[in-house]
Amino acid sequence: MPTALITGATAGLGAAFARRLASDGFDLVLLARDAGRLDAYAGELRDRYGVHAGTLPADLATDEGIGKAEERLRQGVDLLVNNAGFGNRGAFLDAPVADELKMLKVHCEAVLRLTYAALPSMLERGRGGVVNVASVAAFATRGTYGASKAWVVSFSQGAAAEIAGRPGAERVRVMALCPGFVHTEFHERAGMDVSGIPGFMWLEQDRVVDEGLRDLRRGVEVSVPGVQYKAIVGLSRVIPPSLVGRFSRSGRKWD
Repeated sequence: MPTALITGATAGLGAAFARRLASDGFDLVLLARDAGRLDAYAGELRDRYGVHAGTLPADLATDEGIGKAEERLRQGVDLLVNNAGFGNRGAFLDAPVADELKMLKVHCEAVLRLTYAALPSMLERGRGGVVNVASVAAFATRGTYGASKAWVVSFSQGAAAEIAGRPGAERVRVMALCPGFVHTEFHERAGMDVSGIPGFMWLEQDRVVDEGLRDLRRGVEVSVPGVQYKAIVGLSRVIPPSLVGRFSRSGRKWD
């Protein structure tokens, strides 16, 4: 059976990826900080889908946690989903700088190092994929969160281009997944009031996962689920950056 390693696997999009991939017959390696929650969710997936679901308790805000993930990835997986992430309370200069640096560690350094650890064995086997979960916020940069997600998009595109000419790369994919507002725990954990977001702007987790995996199979490098968000991203590329920034400052964090 193919194997997928998913970070941030016990909630939100990470949990949705785990459900979908288990239903598709993938064995799983689930990574998150909470060992108890990991064990409970892994047991649920094993019972429901009959797959192997291993756990890897690790904090990707630490070198030790990233190192644990790197070690497992070097053993080989067929799919890596870099989903772990969070939003800070308050705008830039309101959040402690230590929290901002922690965000960069999880959103950027961990994504780079885990992608770097996963790709060699994929290229050697001639198949595999990396999904780096970014955000529509990458295209309307606001503070550290949006900037970190913009980095994920750029890095994913660059990695895809870098491996394209290597032996075995024909069936190896690297993709940035850029959802907008999704019904998850993300906003509650970040202390964000999203009560004013209209219903049509919300996406369901399973839809985001389905569209993302479909785009990965097609070789899309930047996947933006939902027609409303495709339109927003398209507009962000043609209107003046000053207007994009003004809109972003009046809005909220996405995903």
